[in-house]
Amino acid sequence: MSEDIFLKGMVMVRFLSAAIEFTGAFLMWRYARLDTAIRINGFLGLAGPLILTTTMLLGVAGLAATRVPLAKIVWIGLGVACILWGTTR
Repeated sequence: MSEDIFLKGMVMVRFLSAAIEFTGAFLMWRYARLDTAIRINGFLGLAGPLILTTTMLLGVAGLAATRVPLAKIVWIGLGVACILWGTTR
């Protein structure tokens, strides 16, 4: 399996993330209310870790498909887990 499909998947997820962020910023500007902006920002804060996890899973799957040693994939997974754990505490 080619790396290109995993790379394209990661790029598309990041473009989706950017579209969500721009939409959130537009809605904050459009409604011009602090309470609404806080709610929108809360949603965006929830979407961030999901985007990170999705892109990393695609990347790790691409590495696994190109025969990268399992030990390196485990280290990458542990790094992502540390990032997610560190940002929730």
